[in-house]
Amino acid sequence: MRNPRAVYSQLLLLVCLSLLSISHALADVTLPRLLSDGAILQRDMPLTIWGWADEGEAVTVSFAGKEKSTQAVGGKWQVTFPARKAGGPFELVVTGKSQLKRSNILLGDLWVAAGQSNMELPLRRVKYQYPGLIESTRQPDIREFNVPVVYAFKGPLSDYTQGDWKTATPENLENFSAVGFFFAQKLLAENKVPVGIITIPVGGSPAEAWVSESALQKYPQYLEKLQPFKNDAHVQATIAKDKANSDKWYADLGAADIGLKNNWSQEKLDTSTWKTVQVPGFLKEQADNKKEREFTNGAFWVRKTIELTQTQAAKKAVLWLGCIVDGDQVFVNGQSIGQTGYQYPPRIYAVPAGLLKAGKNSIAIRVTSYSANAGFVKDKRYALMLGESKFGAGYSGDEEISLRGEWQYKIAAEAGAMQPGTTLHYLPSSLFNAKLAPALPLKIKGVIWYQGESNVGRAAEYKQLMADLIGDWRTQFQQPDLPFVYAQLANFLPAVSQPGESGWAELREAQRQTLVIKNTAMAVAIDAGEWNDIHPLDKQTVGERLALGALKVAYGKKSLVASGSSLKKVKVKGSKLELVFGDVGKGLEVRGSELAHIALAGADKKFVWAKAQVKGNKLVVWADSILEPKWVRYAWADNPAGANLYNSAGLPASPFEASVSQ
Repeated sequence: MRNPRAVYSQLLLLVCLSLLSISHALADVTLPRLLSDGAILQRDMPLTIWGWADEGEAVTVSFAGKEKSTQAVGGKWQVTFPARKAGGPFELVVTGKSQLKRSNILLGDLWVAAGQSNMELPLRRVKYQYPGLIESTRQPDIREFNVPVVYAFKGPLSDYTQGDWKTATPENLENFSAVGFFFAQKLLAENKVPVGIITIPVGGSPAEAWVSESALQKYPQYLEKLQPFKNDAHVQATIAKDKANSDKWYADLGAADIGLKNNWSQEKLDTSTWKTVQVPGFLKEQADNKKEREFTNGAFWVRKTIELTQTQAAKKAVLWLGCIVDGDQVFVNGQSIGQTGYQYPPRIYAVPAGLLKAGKNSIAIRVTSYSANAGFVKDKRYALMLGESKFGAGYSGDEEISLRGEWQYKIAAEAGAMQPGTTLHYLPSSLFNAKLAPALPLKIKGVIWYQGESNVGRAAEYKQLMADLIGDWRTQFQQPDLPFVYAQLANFLPAVSQPGESGWAELREAQRQTLVIKNTAMAVAIDAGEWNDIHPLDKQTVGERLALGALKVAYGKKSLVASGSSLKKVKVKGSKLELVFGDVGKGLEVRGSELAHIALAGADKKFVWAKAQVKGNKLVVWADSILEPKWVRYAWADNPAGANLYNSAGLPASPFEASVSQ
């Protein structure tokens, strides 16, 4: 999600966009970045090649043995070649007053991967989940064009300022979208056709940032929010103000931090007056006085001493520190070994060779907090990993020294609340204009989408917004049946024992109802998340389930059981409800002795846990205390841990809420 230091990069983005606006005017004959060496272009569809040249310049384009000629009008030229089957590599040659050549171009299937951080998350962030994958993978027929963060407010951009096609080989894979890679890998295995991914997601982005201004006409609140940022002066003033506020907050905190003044990072320090805290855990849960329990913004330090043998100290070492709320600076024996500015990335820091020693070794961490719950996220790995395994140092090693348990801590400074900033690339239409628009001249096979976390709390709007977004993209690509395959939100946050309300469940229901739109598919992910991490590590499950949806809606495999079962109909049977499901395969299956997370309510909508019996593609549901059931819910929670309804293909059923009128 949002890094408060992101304001530093926004001025640079403005400069890049200004350069882009004049680059084509100064060029002789140019091509968009998407049509660069190594590109994958869509097979079996007319192929558009376009670019820019001097007004009236004659341009000849040669591709795969065919040649087309045209003339630049308004500084732009375009030709279209007939559809061709998958194959290559081909060379693209464009000749005007000068000549351009692009090589190693393949025809295959081209997908756009969009959304927010769970689509953006690169393989390097999950490499320990998939040991050896990056080092052993060589699949040159999988290629990614990854677009860095950029935004635009005045309208669609014509080209990207950055980005190149990369093959799925060890030197590139760390930066591939993890979900996108696993999606492409499954499609390649199934279809034996090259797969290209244009990866454009932005962490934390709301859905409205991905919709064109024309499609936002029915959302006046978003249009109003966008308008001031069409003024460059307003954008620059916003960036300057946010940067000044951020700089001041950190500077004031640094000046007030007695830990920095007194060098609490040093190897040896008298901590006799420090208190103790359990790691992992949060300060407000453990502090022994009201003031410290109410600590929200500021800095505190934690320290721990561990003893190592000479043999242990000589081994390669990696420090795993789970996740920390919010930022951290980590020191081993007085030397800085790493830092992170915000909560979500896992803290995995290599310890420089020679830093550890036989005997006592100190670990000091300066924690900065600006989100009111300072501490160490639970159920994560906190350990010093020593040695190497067959997967490399730091995965499991040959020895693990636990860092869980008692640490010493001391609050070093308190600070006021950080002033809220404006994340420019979250504004309405900003990402449509900058991230999607430059790809619109291409034909594509479809879209994969993983987003929704930033729209939790606005589920009713989200249902309509996603329908408008899908329609908008289909119109913009001029592909009215463009397949759109999306991930439903994974399980997240602590599990609860009783039925209740849930913003995450409401958003999932809006996603489920989006399936009424033709040529859409949904990957259910309520068994692929982590309660304590909005960025779960299991990206393979999500990527492969998205691929299943794609195989059905984009590749014509209509008989494939490609998704978890989804509720189709509710019937009243006396004091019971009969639920009819689709996508069951050979039938519904309950993993365990009885169905969990099924709840009923009467007209008062006060839910109680219910019982259920499977009958083929149906569930019969009842609760002794509900004589006239009107509502039914399944897996209706932020984190429906233990939800256990699957189909015969082993795919989890979608959460749902329904009434008897449905």
